[in-house]
Amino acid sequence: MSEHNHNDSCGCGHDHMYDTITLSLDDGSEMQCIVLDIFEVDDKEYIALQSIDEEDDENVFLYRFIQEDDDDEPQLLSIDDDDEFEAVADAFEELLDAQEFDELFDDEFDDFYDEDDDDFDDFSDNDEE
Repeated sequence: MSEHNHNDSCGCGHDHMYDTITLSLDDGSEMQCIVLDIFEVDDKEYIALQSIDEEDDENVFLYRFIQEDDDDEPQLLSIDDDDEFEAVADAFEELLDAQEFDELFDDEFDDFYDEDDDDFDDFSDNDEE
């Protein structure tokens, strides 16, 4: 059985919502990862990755992200400084919390407000009496 790597040009017919990147590991193996987000902390860009492999799908990998322009190959650098890593991890957690809050709020709003419901159509100031 061959492994199928999904990407925009794989031709499998699936919609691909995430960009992917292949990490070359220290042991010489490679790991295919989903790009969860690229975000900024203290004027530096960082990338959050998660393995496509189901065995590693609970881990998130954080790296310093450098790409001079869109045509350049991105560089991923390890975050060796503990304080920097903690700041990046905290920032990523805040992004996740904000996304979860937004999704929760959207779901609750969708449950509360039905677009076909006419009860919300008449909430305008009406000075006619």
